[in-house]
Amino acid sequence: MQEPSGTVTEPRIYGHTGSGRPIIDAEVEPLAAAAEAGYDIATLITRRPRHGSPALGSPAASVESVRLDPELRAELLERFRAEGTATSEIIGEALRRLLSAA
Repeated sequence: MQEPSGTVTEPRIYGHTGSGRPIIDAEVEPLAAAAEAGYDIATLITRRPRHGSPALGSPAASVESVRLDPELRAELLERFRAEGTATSEIIGEALRRLLSAA
C-alpha cells in the first residue's frame, strides 16, 4: 500500500484466519458483507473441523472423572510416553479388560 506522500506502508492486519493467515484490508469488506447477508448454520456445522478423540464404540461415549494416586498417574504417563497412546485410551482399555474378566 502506498501513502500519498510516496511512502510504502504495510497493510493493516485485523486478525488471522484459523490457518494463521493474516486478514488485511482487501478481505474485510467481503467478509463483512457475507456476515451481514447471514450464514446457513447447517453448512457451517458440516464444514467445521472435528477435534478430539473419536468416539469409542457407540457415538454416545461419555467423559468420566477418575482420581489417580501420584504413583498410578506416573505409571499411566510413562505408558503414554512409551506407546504414544492417549491416556483416555489406556484407561478405557484397562477398564474393558477388568470388566470382561469379572
